[in-house]
Parts: sequence; C-alpha cells; structure tokens
Amino acid sequence: MNTDPDPGRFRDLMLGDEPGFEEVMVCVFGIQRHEARTYLALLDAPSSTVAELADVVDRDRSNVNRSLATLREKGLASRQRRLLDSGGHVYQYTATPVEEARELMHATLDEWCAYVHERIDDFGTGSL
Repeated sequence: MNTDPDPGRFRDLMLGDEPGFEEVMVCVFGIQRHEARTYLALLDAPSSTVAELADVVDRDRSNVNRSLATLREKGLASRQRRLLDSGGHVYQYTATPVEEARELMHATLDEWCAYVHERIDDFGTGSL
C-alpha cells in the first residue's frame, strides 16, 4: 500500500493557517480533495452505495467508484456485499472510524519521516 505523503502538499500544509482534517488527509495519504470529501461523506452516511454517495458528493458514479477504490487501498473505507431481495447484490461502503484514520495518519507520517531521516543521514555518503 503506497501511502507516501506528497512533499509539495506537506510544505503547503506547514505554511498554511490551521489546516483542517481534510487538508491533512490529502497531504498525508497523497489523495485528492474529492477523495477526502468522499471519506467525510461516508462518515455521515455509513453503509452507502456508490449511487447514494454519488448523489451526496455530486459526482458521477464512476468517479465515486474510483474514489472508493483509493480510500479502500489507503485503509480509509471498507466494502460489504449485500444481497438484494430481487436477486443480485450491491456493495455498501463504510468509512474507517475517525480514530483509526488518525492512527493511520500518524503511522503513515511516522514511516515517511523515518524514510526522510534515512535520506538525510545518507547525504554525503555517496548515496545521493
């Protein structure tokens, strides 16, 4: 799972005034703002389908589906299959609870910082 923070966004975050949860998510997980908004919409409407979320975030289903795939890849959402009475199935998505998302952010940032510290330690050793 590639969850490397975006250095450019990290710099912007540090220089900005009081970043919100959405801005921090975008920076730390390297996701797009619409993906962060999809996560926040899922927090408010757990067990949503792609169609339901598309209405909430005002994006087409294919974009919401891609956002959900990214969120699942980052560990920020889960998917469950629900059988329909009429036959077939539908997937319902739920956001990772905020406390777990915060822990993921800390872990991701700690890993990235450790990597950067290693790169700093390598400066001048021929590993440039």
